[in-house]
Amino acid sequence: MIIGIPREIKNHEYRVGATPEMVEALVSDGHQVVVETQAGSRIGFSDEMYVASGGKIVGTPAEVYKAEMIIKVKEPQPGEYPLLKRGQILFCYLHLAPDPTQTKALISSGVIAIAYETVTDEKGHLPLLVPMSEVAGRVAVQAGATALQMAFGGRGVLLGGVPGVPRGKVVVIGGGVVGTEAARMAMGLGADVTVLDRNINRLRELDESFDFRLKTLYSSPHSLEKAVLEADLVIGAVLIPGKSAPKLVTTDMVKKMKAGSVIVDVAIDQGGCFETSRPTTHSDPTYIVHDVVHYCVTNMPGACARSATQALTNCTMPYALRIATQGYKKALRADPHLLMGLNVYRGMITNECVANDLGYEYHAPDKVISKTQSFKQELIDTLKVAERH
Repeated sequence: MIIGIPREIKNHEYRVGATPEMVEALVSDGHQVVVETQAGSRIGFSDEMYVASGGKIVGTPAEVYKAEMIIKVKEPQPGEYPLLKRGQILFCYLHLAPDPTQTKALISSGVIAIAYETVTDEKGHLPLLVPMSEVAGRVAVQAGATALQMAFGGRGVLLGGVPGVPRGKVVVIGGGVVGTEAARMAMGLGADVTVLDRNINRLRELDESFDFRLKTLYSSPHSLEKAVLEADLVIGAVLIPGKSAPKLVTTDMVKKMKAGSVIVDVAIDQGGCFETSRPTTHSDPTYIVHDVVHYCVTNMPGACARSATQALTNCTMPYALRIATQGYKKALRADPHLLMGLNVYRGMITNECVANDLGYEYHAPDKVISKTQSFKQELIDTLKVAERH
């Protein structure tokens, strides 16, 4: 199979879909890999390193997108939509539920889009989301601590305090991977940390993991509002796989927060869990609403792009090898957990949460990949779907 690795074009996105080590593994397995020039140069992966690993360097995105499978990090940007082609495999993060424009573009293109964030494992976890959630949780605290400084609009609170001075209060909404790593990082800085979640068993696990140094609260409307209003830094770490994030913190709650307090919405990729959240970029990461600083960067792990790329490709490489070597149909049929990653298939939505959130007809992924259709019929089906939206 011919595999393309494009240079990411999202604002300040320096991660890359494959390291030289991953390219070497793909080439050793008999595949051809084309890498856009300078795709990894900002994080220390030079064109020469990719060539030494067996890859071929090409000069333009158009040359990369001729490949049968595209492996990248972030969702295609509008400038990349015209480069997608029918029957091409797209393997990356998508986050479609809050993004109707991208969803429509993928439907129209006829690609086979497998989303990192909805691939599951035997325990129901999200193995391709976990590494970036770990990075995002830690980056969230770093970003929040910076935003609390006066120069950035914050209230001037040092999270760890100093002797004789109260520690900063950090509230983490959600006790999953992001929340756990955010709590770990904030506690490492010496902050007073509280995690809210609705899974009482998860709260017990967190209590035990942190030797009861971490405060835990069952999340109810009352406990959530009380915690948010007392906090210096609130981190939104809520995830419902495939769905738009629930708006747990209302505008009225934000209005009552301390002036100069900070919100970091890690759920922004799925639409955000604060009503006042809107996507921002690394070049313009914050804005202020009701005297509260908001940090809502949609690619937070990109701030630590080298570490994030290495962590991500450690997890994506085995799946990429299987898809390339077995072909996508065989790979998807053999692994129901990989099949959960199939979000768009030749003009059809194959993720139930995305279909429900955006008003599309849902097509069961196991059914659609079992169908044998002519190219003409596939084109007709795709045009029908596109016309309805």
